[in-house]
Amino acid sequence: MADKNIWLSKLKQEGAVSPRQSLAEEAADNLREFILLEKLAPGTPIPERDISAALGISRTPLREAMRQLVVEGLIEYSSTRRPRVADPSLDEIIQYIKVLAALEALGGGMACIEASDAEIEKILELNDLMASNRINDPLEFFRLDMQFHSLIVEASKNEPLIETHRQYNARLWRARFISSRRTTGRETTLSEHMAISEALKNRDVLKTEAAMKSHLFTTIENISEAKAKGETNET
Repeated sequence: MADKNIWLSKLKQEGAVSPRQSLAEEAADNLREFILLEKLAPGTPIPERDISAALGISRTPLREAMRQLVVEGLIEYSSTRRPRVADPSLDEIIQYIKVLAALEALGGGMACIEASDAEIEKILELNDLMASNRINDPLEFFRLDMQFHSLIVEASKNEPLIETHRQYNARLWRARFISSRRTTGRETTLSEHMAISEALKNRDVLKTEAAMKSHLFTTIENISEAKAKGETNET
């Protein structure tokens, strides 16, 4: 309870809503980060009154934000209709990652054919930024990692694929963050991103598909080991 009060107080001091976003969009962004960093742990009821007060908004936009996160699979409703943080089983996470691996492999292969040179260059530049020593914050590194994957799928120019990927990826953010923050996670991510980047630069469809799929299956190994070692509750 004390820890919850500390981060809620800090959130209130830092200010709530950017004028560039709606109240609900900003609340949704905050809730995603709370869940990602386990400031709201899996299975925990959502303290609507506390969060709305800390964000300086009414409960109406907060509930709109929660409805969006229900769609994304990050929040669920209990049998008593109380909102709580979703707590998927390891098997459920693995099944979603397998689908995501297929989606990203397809997106990577299509990007080899459809992407412009400028789009590929942007992806390579992002990979170079991640490989530099300038990104020390694990959360910022993770966000760049997710951007790397999204840019590749977006370069496929296939809207149904892009939207389906967005939905599945949203459900797996926390699992992928747990994988990313492990001791060897960053080193492995960079090595595998390099293989993806090389294949994409050469527009090699088969190698890009294989590299993308292999990269996602590393996430399965990482999250399985993290669960087994009890690392999933670290913040």
